[in-house]
Amino acid sequence: MKNTKSVMLLILVLVYANTVIAADLDAGKKDINKSFKVKSGQKLLLELEIGADIIIEGWDKNELVVNAKLKGDVEDIEVEFDETSAGVEVYAGYSGWGNNNNTGGVFRIKVPSEFDVKFTTMGGDIDFSKVAGVLSGQTMGGDVKLNMLKGEVHITTMGGDIKLTDSDVDGYVKTMGGDVNVINVTGNVDAKSMGGDIRQKNVKRRSGDSVGDEVHISTMGGDIDVDEAPFGAKVKTMGGDVSINKAEKYVDANTMGGDISVKSVDGWVKAVTMGGEIYVKFIGDPDSDDKNINLKSMNGDIRLIVPSGFSMDLDLDVVYEMRYEDDVEIISDFNIVKKHSEEWEREDGHKRKHLYGTASLNGGKNKVKITTYNARIYLESN
Repeated sequence: MKNTKSVMLLILVLVYANTVIAADLDAGKKDINKSFKVKSGQKLLLELEIGADIIIEGWDKNELVVNAKLKGDVEDIEVEFDETSAGVEVYAGYSGWGNNNNTGGVFRIKVPSEFDVKFTTMGGDIDFSKVAGVLSGQTMGGDVKLNMLKGEVHITTMGGDIKLTDSDVDGYVKTMGGDVNVINVTGNVDAKSMGGDIRQKNVKRRSGDSVGDEVHISTMGGDIDVDEAPFGAKVKTMGGDVSINKAEKYVDANTMGGDISVKSVDGWVKAVTMGGEIYVKFIGDPDSDDKNINLKSMNGDIRLIVPSGFSMDLDLDVVYEMRYEDDVEIISDFNIVKKHSEEWEREDGHKRKHLYGTASLNGGKNKVKITTYNARIYLESN
């Protein structure tokens, strides 16, 4: 009998323990489900003063469905819904005073395939897909994934990566501290990062007229990689390499601390690096008269390749200090005049000379100015 009582007592203890654990788990979670009848072209306004992920997907129904899964001290979270003539507004915040860092969750929302979205969240990932409209907002810290969108994007994350794929959009994507990848996109999209790499692949102008055509990219501390820029590229990084596979119209590239490589360009070029090498290959009409080239490096070799019949007026300048006198050179496939300056001049606290290269070839229609310091210039024909 004593053993039987002990066993029963143990069972009761275990049942009670499991009940307490389940209650604690349930107390830390809250599911909210709401649906609204809406019309295509309306707007979702989503304001999350809590940290939560946002997942929005378009579908073929005139219905907006919200499934919110909250966790943490959910008793402190207040969620409100409001139907307006413009669409639906959703608010999530903390009841009472102050914020609770132990709360979060995810908002999964279905919207009609044509719908505008404006959002803010205090910290979470963003995932939008299959929506056509104006999509704008900001997360204070999370990754952004955008896929199969159409219309406009104006989206910022304060600390995460961004990936925009398979879309037809104008606008911008911006991160304060992550990488940006833009792949298979039609439209004029500016990609910006304060401290990450930026890569573009298969980014083209939309059919018909467009607000703008050029590739615009800037990052404060990462590499820039552009696959194609059929209407020109203006790119700038404060601390990384620049690589452009193919460009037309023009290339305007600037880096404070890396190499610049333009593998194929039919247009004018301006490339400046404060601490790297420059490679440019021009493939356009050799008799054109609007293809000026200006290349400058403060400390690196510069290599320019042009057609053998390219019409150009050459102004080449290698600035060098005394210790680099035997290393500098201008190596050219073209017949140019090379001349060293006669006297050492004091510039920026250093004694320097110049090695100049000049020529007017095939009519001299295009100005080609190349300047480097303590390095070499290579001028080649293709």
